[in-house]
This record gives sequence, structure tokens and C-alpha cells, in this order.
Amino acid sequence: MDQPPIRAATHDDLDAMWAIFRAVIAPGDALPFDEHFDRDTFRDHWFGAHTAWVAERGGQVIGMYKLGANHAGRGAHIASATYTVAPEAQGRGVGRRLVEHSLARARAAGFRGIQFNYVVSTNAAAVELYRRLGFDIVGTLPGAFRHEQAGWVDAYVMFRTLEPSESDPAR
Repeated sequence: MDQPPIRAATHDDLDAMWAIFRAVIAPGDALPFDEHFDRDTFRDHWFGAHTAWVAERGGQVIGMYKLGANHAGRGAHIASATYTVAPEAQGRGVGRRLVEHSLARARAAGFRGIQFNYVVSTNAAAVELYRRLGFDIVGTLPGAFRHEQAGWVDAYVMFRTLEPSESDPAR
């Protein structure tokens, strides 16, 4: 299948991004956000301190991610990211393409690693994808996620080191 092009998101993408986000959080099984997470908060969350990217197919936004420092100050050398793929585009390699793109962007920005703070343990497709791309589960948050169908399930902290870039001052 063709790899969807990925480009920097703009505020013109906000409607499409918001629609995907709402569709992904609606089942209550993959992200910690609920129906009370409003559009303005979403906009600030995705276009604030992070850089947002979108994947397109046929001129339509079908997936997105945001990438930025996991923490400020002494933790700013570790990236974090959040990904969503439109339900109708899931299972077609879009998520993998987004993660691979984010790893390249994080490496180019000089991050030394990337950490996912909250991966729902029952989100088997995401956990498996991240593992195949070199992430390890480095922590388990017991019963940290209120799954709509399964009740209280664990959330994982996942991490992978990024190869040092030429611009890395610690090299």
C-alpha cells in the first residue's frame, strides 16, 4: 500500500484533526481523554508547545501526531508523542508511518530518546507496533486507565533510545 505523505499540520487542518480525535476517543479504549475534552483544549494541546503533523491520503487527513519534549529543563532531551489514526484508515500502516516519521523528526531535533507516558495495555495494536519499532515497556501503572468495556486496566510507560545525532552536544 502507498505510504501516505506526512506534512506539518496547520490551523486549516483543525476541523479534520478534531474529527479524528473525537472518533478515536469515543470508544473509551485507547486514550485517556474523555467526552469533556473540548475543541479549544484540543487545539491548545496539539498546536501549543508541540509540533503537529498529519498524514494524508487523497487530500484527506487520515492520521496525525504531535511531538515535543516530554518535560522542560533537565528532561527536555527526551521526546514524547501522541498518535491518532482515523478509524477507517486503521490497520493500513498509517500508524507505523506516523511513528517512523516521528522517530526521524525527534532524532533530527536532537532528542536522545522518546517516551510514551501512557499506553493503554489493552491497545494491543499500539503496544505491538511500538515494540516492533524498538520501544520497551519500562513501567506499568496498575489499573491506571478506566476502559469503557474492560474496566480498570494497566497503562504502560514505553521508551526507546534514539541514536545520537551529529548536533548532540554530549557526543
